[in-house]
Amino acid sequence: MTSTQGIKTVLHPVSDLEKAKPVYTALLGVEPSADSAYYVGYDAEGQHIGLVPNSDMSAPIAYWHVTDIEAKLAEVTEAGGTVKQPPRDVSAGRLVATFTDVDGNVLGLVQDPQ
Repeated sequence: MTSTQGIKTVLHPVSDLEKAKPVYTALLGVEPSADSAYYVGYDAEGQHIGLVPNSDMSAPIAYWHVTDIEAKLAEVTEAGGTVKQPPRDVSAGRLVATFTDVDGNVLGLVQDPQ
């Protein structure tokens, strides 16, 4: 069984990025580290908080960081989870995937380049 490095990334769906950005800036007390029309991200206290406009997310998704995304997906599916989105490269070798637990909750996995 492979272990995780904990939840380090949480993505939040937003309907209006320009209205959401000041709220999260005030909450986190830092300016965005990534700021574009399709994504705003904050690095605060060892976590990355992202705002995602126009997504199919219906609720925030917590992303567990792992060293082997394929192995972890195999473990969770063998245990009863269902792959929602298979691993894909989102930037410079960073892989992300999502799966659902037995109650339909969406959980995420992140593997950083090694």
